[in-house]
Amino acid sequence: MPMVIGASTGWTVGLVLGLAVVAVVAAIVITILVLALRIARQARTAVAGLEVVRAQTDGLAGIARVNDSGVRILHSARALRKVAVGK
Repeated sequence: MPMVIGASTGWTVGLVLGLAVVAVVAAIVITILVLALRIARQARTAVAGLEVVRAQTDGLAGIARVNDSGVRILHSARALRKVAVGK
């Protein structure tokens, strides 16, 4: 009879350890899923913020024309200085 008791005790211990391992794995998986959902929510917020920044930093309309005008004014000023100074 002692051998039967030892065999049934080992089976019970194995079952309890197996359930403990499953519970630990389930807790880890649930934690990972909760963190993933939090990251996804933060990513959506970041994307919305980036859209606002993109809209605020779009290139100015006609910036090439403004730069061209600036270069022309600079060349004219240099030419005028040459005439005024005599060099």
